[in-house]
Amino acid sequence: MEFTNKPFCSNPKISRVSKSFYVTTPIFYVNDAPHIGHAYTEVASDVLARWHRARQENSFLLTGTDEHGEKVLRTALGNHTDPKSWTDKLVNESWLPLLETIDIDNQDFIRTTEPRHEVAVQKFLQKLYDTGFIYQGSFVGNYCVGCEEYKNESDLIDGTGEFAGVSVCAIHSKPVEQLNETNYFFRLSEFQQRLLDLYESNPTFVQPESARNEVVSFVRSGLSDLSISRSKERFDWGIDIPWDKDHITYVWFDALLNYITAIGYGSDEEKLASLWPADVQVVGKDILRFHAVIWPAMLMAAELEPPKQVFGHGWLLVGGEKMSKSKLTGIAPTQITDAFGADAFRYYFMKAIGFGSDGSFSWEDLSARYNSELANGFGNLASRTIAMTNRYFQGEIQGPKNYTEADLQIQNVAKLAVDGANAAIDKIAIHEAISKIWTLVDELNGYITTQEPWVLAKDEANRGRLGTVLYTASEGLRVLAVLLNPVMPKAAQKLWSALASDLGSLETQNLNDAGSWGQLKPGQMMQELEALFPRVEEQ
Repeated sequence: MEFTNKPFCSNPKISRVSKSFYVTTPIFYVNDAPHIGHAYTEVASDVLARWHRARQENSFLLTGTDEHGEKVLRTALGNHTDPKSWTDKLVNESWLPLLETIDIDNQDFIRTTEPRHEVAVQKFLQKLYDTGFIYQGSFVGNYCVGCEEYKNESDLIDGTGEFAGVSVCAIHSKPVEQLNETNYFFRLSEFQQRLLDLYESNPTFVQPESARNEVVSFVRSGLSDLSISRSKERFDWGIDIPWDKDHITYVWFDALLNYITAIGYGSDEEKLASLWPADVQVVGKDILRFHAVIWPAMLMAAELEPPKQVFGHGWLLVGGEKMSKSKLTGIAPTQITDAFGADAFRYYFMKAIGFGSDGSFSWEDLSARYNSELANGFGNLASRTIAMTNRYFQGEIQGPKNYTEADLQIQNVAKLAVDGANAAIDKIAIHEAISKIWTLVDELNGYITTQEPWVLAKDEANRGRLGTVLYTASEGLRVLAVLLNPVMPKAAQKLWSALASDLGSLETQNLNDAGSWGQLKPGQMMQELEALFPRVEEQ
């Protein structure tokens, strides 16, 4: 399975040098296999990339793995192997297959152990060193190996259980280590005012608003310079500091650079210019400060623009706690997709949780939404509309006659759904976009119930009205196929193939024009439609 170096331009009609919509996931730490928290981030980023592509924009999604650092080294040694073998095994057996499991259409997959990344990181470091933004100094502090980060006293809490009486990391609930090192430092403190100016000039740089307020408050409280190297006397799993081979690069400084090393920094300036600055960088809120404080400061030091937006989404909670393998609350994505399918996985996590807020997962809620919203709501709407067209008109789409107020209401709701969903996506409100789309699902189901095409079919005199009702329902389904393609690509493609294959491929449809009524042509033939969302108990 190979995901790296996919063709840059997904749409051959779009020039390579035009500015594209560039969205990134954080690169994930490979000390263990992925859980649904990781998949949640991947799906959200993929929906954004697919949505912009559906608007006929050149859209580029980057994801990947963070493979250096002390935590990976310790995990590898704990599994009786070396870190490179460990990361290769996890990437090939767990992280790359995850993308297929949840149907991610990424254009590149970056590994921080790749030569293209390592070479570019050293070029970046050398530039900052040559321009005086990196110096050597000593530091004493509390270090959390799990976070790969020095912790302030305010970041620590009192331990419980086996760690009672000692300070532990608030995120990992494990003791921190006291370290005294002579390292190289990045002059982060020099960028305090420039960062505050950035937040003021671009109020949506950090979103949602709660995340922005947290970041602004943190920066206003004062910034300390950042240790960006580790002595090889301590451990050596990382990228060499180019001017001092006795030190390796701090894993976060190395990892953050993936967003530009993957798109040509130091090697392909044309590609870099066509993608950077990123339009949105999706991260979990626990790594927000790295991306909204340290990362833009690094870019400023290198005379590069910061990204346009950093969006910190909430946590997935299980039993009231953040998803965690170490606390045995991690759920493998395949546990869900094997039963419900990738489309249901994508729909549920994008719809049930307000993007930007914490959200609780439960099997009961997933099952209930699958049955009511997908199987009974959308799936049944599609199957009965197409089945009635096949039954009453041998699959031939009829020309509409004399639209009534009820028909025009469907047209209006369809247009509002397109406009509302588009506006929500531009705000990175994925849950809101799906809710706007679902107004059309609900409206169509109510429309079929009140219009009763099965009753109209009993009287030949009503044949014109029957054709209009089924045409209206079918056109509504066409709109839904286009709108839902970024969210549920498999179901949308099945529906499109049965409904509107004469209009060309689903990928060529411009989502912006989806609400333009009357695209299905009378005389076109529908195909049979298999169940989009079979009953779970039948699987």
